[in-house]
Amino acid sequence: MNVTLIRTAMLYFFVTLGIRLMGKRQIGDMQPNELVVTLLISEIAAIPLQDTSQPVLNGVAAIFMLVILEIVLSVLAMKFAPIRKMMSGTSVLVIQNGVIDQAAMRKVRMTVIDLIELLRGQGYFEVDQIAYAVLEVNGDLSVIPKSAYRPTVVSDLATGEPADEAMPLPVISDGKWVKDSLHALKIDKEQVLSQIGNRKVTQIFLMTLDRLGNQWIVMKEDAS
Repeated sequence: MNVTLIRTAMLYFFVTLGIRLMGKRQIGDMQPNELVVTLLISEIAAIPLQDTSQPVLNGVAAIFMLVILEIVLSVLAMKFAPIRKMMSGTSVLVIQNGVIDQAAMRKVRMTVIDLIELLRGQGYFEVDQIAYAVLEVNGDLSVIPKSAYRPTVVSDLATGEPADEAMPLPVISDGKWVKDSLHALKIDKEQVLSQIGNRKVTQIFLMTLDRLGNQWIVMKEDAS
């Protein structure tokens, strides 16, 4: 009995440490690859608990190997968009300018019933109330309602009417172009370059743009 309790306490400590090393995001907002690693860790931790003939060290080594792989892949995903897309997928615009994108819904194998259920979870019961809806990689649905259904904010009071709905999309991320956003906005790189002036793309940490031409730019900080 004492051996089982000690092994359980050791594995609990190392599993908690492994999950903590992978980052806080693991707890409440997992990406697909992160969920796989978490499930594998739980399965590996169960083996030494069920079979006391198995050394605890073997389980601990396997757990930290998975953690190291996850950290390495996370760093690579930060630097290289194709790896990020392969590991985590991409968000999909399922409603654009108030129109359901049926091709996008087929791509993610989403039914209309699924869409309606997710909209109800956001507090909207009619599809025609929505200007934009994005299916995120974690399965959540982000929505921008049409101006008539959007709560009034301070900026609306200045003009006396709600602002036009528009979804800002990242067109530059960490000094790299986001081609999916350029395609969704129906613009090309030259149009974006004309808006950033003499700033270089490689110096921009984040630039968002919407269909109305509104932009927001964050420059990279000096690493030193």
